[in-house]
Amino acid sequence: MNNKVVIIGCGNVGMSYAYALLNQRTSVNDLVLIDINKKKVEGEVMDLNHCLAFAPSKINIKVGDYTDCSDAKIICIAAGANQNPGETRMDLITKNAKVFKNIINSVMETGFNGIFLIATNPLDVMTYLTWKYSKLDTSQIIGSGTSLDTARLRYMIGERLNINPKNVHAYVIGEHGDSEFVPWSIASIGLQSIYDFLNEEELNKICTDVKNAAYEIIDRKGATYYGIGMCLVRITNAILSDENSIITVSSYDSNNNVFVGGPTIINKNGIRERVFVNLTQKEERQLQKSIDIIKEAIRNID
Repeated sequence: MNNKVVIIGCGNVGMSYAYALLNQRTSVNDLVLIDINKKKVEGEVMDLNHCLAFAPSKINIKVGDYTDCSDAKIICIAAGANQNPGETRMDLITKNAKVFKNIINSVMETGFNGIFLIATNPLDVMTYLTWKYSKLDTSQIIGSGTSLDTARLRYMIGERLNINPKNVHAYVIGEHGDSEFVPWSIASIGLQSIYDFLNEEELNKICTDVKNAAYEIIDRKGATYYGIGMCLVRITNAILSDENSIITVSSYDSNNNVFVGGPTIINKNGIRERVFVNLTQKEERQLQKSIDIIKEAIRNID
């Protein structure tokens, strides 16, 4: 099978994804890079190809255009305006909605029928717009969602408790943005409740640190990209290897007609299903507040 991945938008995020793909064992056969700055992409492709002697998998890497999208398995959109210091992810809506409409129309004209993987902010809104503009089935639309936030959460808890983050079973859900939250009621270390390890004050501090992590990184280095690059590879491998893995991506919530971050089963067809999460009443209100923020943002787009 030709597992072709096309990356549209080869800035920091797109190239971190490409480089992370090259450094991990993957089923990707072809990697195509598309960007309005073709000269830069030519340089990126040269640079990546020079890594192949030491890469764990053989991947054909090239500069492409929209004609390469017709037979792609996954198209990752990382194009759009960056989040500047002092901006929220939602501040990017107007700029990036216009960019997305042009991109998705160009892709769909090729007959593409694979899976869209979205990395552009505001993430949940852009994922919804991808579905709206493409008219593909909701199972074929995946946003990176709160996968990065969940990775940050597990890292911070692991650091605090000196435990491997892979043994921290906790999720960030809701909007990939300021209204995201952690349902601590279902969080555990191994099979033991998180409350046996950390008190309310410590949990609140970790939650705040996770929520502010992107702002802290942007303030120091201007952008975040390594973490999301790794998350995109994780999602890609779950698709191409037909894993039926649970990852906190932005997937379609039919009850609310939005895409929102939550534990979701991912396989070769994209989204298999969202996983039901048993929340407390307080957590239910937090989730609904997050959903309402995404809905309002969508309503404000022409």
